[in-house]
Amino acid sequence: MEYYARSLPQRNFSRVVRLLVVLILLGIGIYTLLFSFRPQPVISPIPDEKPPQTQFGGLFAKKKTPEELGKILTKEINDTWKNYSLYVKDYNSDFELGINEEVIYTAASVNKIPILSALYYYTQAGEIDLDESITLQEADIQDFGTGVLRYETPGATYTIKTLARLMIQKSDNTAAYILLNNIVRIERTQKLMESWGLIQTDIANNKTSNKDISMLFEKIISGDVANQAYTQEMLSFLKDTDFEDRLPAMLPKSVTVYHKIGTGVRIIHDVGYVTDGNLNYYVGIFTSDVPSEDDAVLLMAKLSKSIYNFMR
Repeated sequence: MEYYARSLPQRNFSRVVRLLVVLILLGIGIYTLLFSFRPQPVISPIPDEKPPQTQFGGLFAKKKTPEELGKILTKEINDTWKNYSLYVKDYNSDFELGINEEVIYTAASVNKIPILSALYYYTQAGEIDLDESITLQEADIQDFGTGVLRYETPGATYTIKTLARLMIQKSDNTAAYILLNNIVRIERTQKLMESWGLIQTDIANNKTSNKDISMLFEKIISGDVANQAYTQEMLSFLKDTDFEDRLPAMLPKSVTVYHKIGTGVRIIHDVGYVTDGNLNYYVGIFTSDVPSEDDAVLLMAKLSKSIYNFMR
């Protein structure tokens, strides 16, 4: 009996130990089983190049400023041009960039835009008939610069509308001379421009500023010069001209540029209205004393491309 009393606790202790071992092993098994069914994250060996975008990202996009565009353009121009004027005005917002935009330049053929505007304004008023035929006189022929009428013989007849188209699309100097001196008249055109706020435009002396021409384009586009039909006719003359190597040259085909070039000795200009259906802005570039006219044309095309890429 004495022996039995001593061995009973030992057997109980052994049972407790075995039970603990079983419980530990059972716990390990259950944990392993549960962990094997837990989904594990997949770590990509290639890190993301961009942080994830939130749906509110566009709401807090940084607003583009004229100062930013100005830095881009002046860097491109660098020291190539000493005398230039550059003006960009967005018709959809208050965005406006001006560099010497109120400096007066020799307009060259840019002043054919005021002639066109006056012609259609007075046509709208019933004072001019676009279908009237004009006979070319020897004194009318301007035997210099651009155009096709300088090669015609006196006596040929053209409607006023045809002269307007030739003046813009081919920058015809003879057509411009006839329209300004015989149809709309210099003094009347000057007074009309001044009434529209173009105080830096001198028709007789062929002077204007970038700011003035931008105001005139805005009046044309908005239908303040003539009715919708006449406005569309003017715009049709201002696109797909014989001189598409400047503002339109490097822009996508989906973009339409209604514009007018101006060219003289060491003078290269282009001014116009640019639209792709969403964007609507004026851009004008005037230069003088350019070292190379060909290089100026190329730089103008590059600047126009930079402006478009920035504005969209």
